[in-house]
Amino acid sequence: MEPIVIHPAESLHGRLQRGRGCAARRASRLPGARDLIYDCVSHDPRWDTLEARGLYYARLILDLELETGPIVEHIFDPIDPLDAEPDRTNLALDVLSHLVRLGRREAAVPLRRYAAEGANWYTALQSLVELDDPVLAEGLDEVAAARCDDRSLAWLCGVDGAVTRMWARRQPRIAAARRPEPRPHEPRPSLAGRSDADLAALVRADDAAATAAILELGRRRSALVLDLAEELLPGGAHDGPLCRAVRDLGPAALGRARAWAAERRSYQDVGIDVLAAHGTESDTPPLLESLEVALDEEDWDLAAVPADGLGRLRARPAIPLLLCGWEESPSSQLRANLLGALTRIDPHVAEPYLVEALWDCEGGVRRIAAEAVPLDGATRARLRRLRHEDAEEPAVRTAAGERLSGSLN
Repeated sequence: MEPIVIHPAESLHGRLQRGRGCAARRASRLPGARDLIYDCVSHDPRWDTLEARGLYYARLILDLELETGPIVEHIFDPIDPLDAEPDRTNLALDVLSHLVRLGRREAAVPLRRYAAEGANWYTALQSLVELDDPVLAEGLDEVAAARCDDRSLAWLCGVDGAVTRMWARRQPRIAAARRPEPRPHEPRPSLAGRSDADLAALVRADDAAATAAILELGRRRSALVLDLAEELLPGGAHDGPLCRAVRDLGPAALGRARAWAAERRSYQDVGIDVLAAHGTESDTPPLLESLEVALDEEDWDLAAVPADGLGRLRARPAIPLLLCGWEESPSSQLRANLLGALTRIDPHVAEPYLVEALWDCEGGVRRIAAEAVPLDGATRARLRRLRHEDAEEPAVRTAAGERLSGSLN
């Protein structure tokens, strides 16, 4: 696959790639937006494939009354059977699926055809199962039974619905996949009777029960977790459980966390996590520094935690960094952290970003906006759409409904 070029954040193309609400609002008024939308769908611009774009681009196609032809041409490009990267068509298939949810049922025709013929057929089958319309999935049980191994068939058909029930009546393998044989449970030996020191020894010896020992120490809120973190982080297999155990200590870990952040130890990130969740106003400087470094180094995953912490502390010096991250970051998921923090620190400064966020690609961003956006004619109309549109995420629909209902009281 060719590398994806992310365009500048101030351009319409760059904002469409990032899934920004301001781009969605402007697209209908600017020439050339049509081609830019198709480009985004065909050249998946997501920084992380878990980020949401399907509903965002599908809404733009619906609102601008665009055809699906260029998307269909993309998924059936002659390169498709030769391309080893299924990610090439993931976003396009997701957009087609969302178009069906939005009422453009003609988008199901290429989706069905691709499920039967395309290289990334499994993703198309998943989309049709999730749509849960037996008419749209008619006959594709034969494709699923013929092409899926037992494991992938169980993943595909394990969710109960009208489609999977229909398929199970016709295909014995699908029926069996929906009723997997129960596996005997092998109980783990209890560590409850061991002392904290014994558990720490198991961890240091890299015993088979080391992970269970770490989690038990975390459950007990044992201070030995902090010693183990200093000795073993970062080390590999036990990093995740150790970080979780440190966080489980809560405010009791603050003293050591402050030292880790100040001394720039290798486990500084864990210290920042603790400061973000439990720190006081005095912990604002290291959180500000952590956010600034993450934005400078474009480490969007690391930016989320200090942003949350600064929002919790209502730290006004963070506002320029939060706004910079909002404008520049290609990570749409990070915008939920940035907007949440900005709203807690200064709702007035957050107002224009809350309005924009009602059109954002990320459900978490839209939910925050629905809960706090200033109400006027435009925002009320948007909230009504978010509330009633079946394709919208349930949490966003609920937030929009509660906001509209509350405004009438």
